[in-house]
Amino acid sequence: MKLHELKAQLAELKAAGAALAEEVEEAGRDFTDPERVEAQRIEGEMNRLAKAIAESEAEDARVRADAALKQRLRKAPDAGPRAAPISLPVDPRTGRIDPRAHDVPLSLMLRQDPAMCGGFNDLAEFAMAVRAASDPRGGAVADPRLYAAPTGFHRETSSADGFMVPAAFRAEVWELVFNQTDVLGLVGAEPTSSNIVQLAADESTPWSTTGVQAYWAGEGVQLTSSRLETEGRQVRLHKLHAYVLATEELLSDAPRLNDRLTRQAAAALRYKASDAIVNGAGAGQPLGFLNSGALISVAKESGQVADTIVTANVLKVFARFLGAQTAMSGNGPFWLAHMSTVPHLGVLTIGDQPAWTSPATGLRGPVAGQMLGFPIVFSQHAAVVGDVGDLTLVDPGGYYAVTRASGIQFAESMHLFFDYDITAFRWTMRMGGTPFLEAAVSPANGSDTLSHFVTIAARA
Repeated sequence: MKLHELKAQLAELKAAGAALAEEVEEAGRDFTDPERVEAQRIEGEMNRLAKAIAESEAEDARVRADAALKQRLRKAPDAGPRAAPISLPVDPRTGRIDPRAHDVPLSLMLRQDPAMCGGFNDLAEFAMAVRAASDPRGGAVADPRLYAAPTGFHRETSSADGFMVPAAFRAEVWELVFNQTDVLGLVGAEPTSSNIVQLAADESTPWSTTGVQAYWAGEGVQLTSSRLETEGRQVRLHKLHAYVLATEELLSDAPRLNDRLTRQAAAALRYKASDAIVNGAGAGQPLGFLNSGALISVAKESGQVADTIVTANVLKVFARFLGAQTAMSGNGPFWLAHMSTVPHLGVLTIGDQPAWTSPATGLRGPVAGQMLGFPIVFSQHAAVVGDVGDLTLVDPGGYYAVTRASGIQFAESMHLFFDYDITAFRWTMRMGGTPFLEAAVSPANGSDTLSHFVTIAARA
């Protein structure tokens, strides 16, 4: 029987049951024995129809998914790009493209060597194949690429163990997360195979009275010794995840699914990881430099108007910056600023010269340029103008970030939300981080401390 006929019968039974109950209620009496038997018959028939409707809807959904999968499998691979005269790095041990060559686009690797991803063109195609193979109702066409050597995606004989994501797809997400001009990419995370890193920190300076020292000595006089002043610290890696739920309709649309599974999930992970480096509380996540003891907040000027930035603020921040004087800078110091600071930075002057310089384009080009020799990076991780962190001079070399060398782990399941026709996709990664300094350091001369992270105090 067709689905619409089943639904029509169910509606008729509901109406009959409602009419019977209304008749008894209006008469102000209990059900008679024949009426009770009829009510029980109606209830039983309604339950049977409801079950039949659910099974019919599930069968229709399975047929649609199978048809979509068969259509994709019938498509012949495009072999055109294989003949393109492109030179790619090859691993001499295997004779195949070296996946460690991060400067080679993943899409080009897939076209040149589809076997790297088991013949799948993208993560959406792989996810749809896994979904079909994991359907507990059975009847779906199993994609042979999931089982063909040498991919070995299927971990065990039991379907409950799932399928391994092709390594190239994991690398694609990792590249999207970390190879970006963002705080996370500027800091440069160190890989590790452990969940805890023991860090030996030495916060002594050449002019301090602790740590390695140099002394003048006369002829024949015993030398004065000194020793490293190190402090043991533990940097714990915390779990960061992106958990995506995809509906039946979304799974049938491969382009949208691929976008959801790669760009959007990667952007979310990148944002959270970068935000932790700046604003992390340190409990269950990395310690951000704005919440660390290493941060210096330069006081506002006397009588300064609320929610403003003046030239004196910028100069005093620069004067307290340690990053310009040490060799810790990796990607180089930069100003981390919120876009709301632009109207203030754009009119700052030092003497008769603009403090924010972009001489090549002036106001004709995009927002760019430098201030006191360091580039400005506008970011949503910065605070709004007037709050602590709206403009911060940062030395990324003064921050220690660490990630699990295994990269991002991916998993997929349709069993959790089976009755909702929803499939769950999950990425997890581990990351830890903390500033190298636990507190600002004293200078050789003067009393104003120095740090790799200097900002302006609140201007309320």
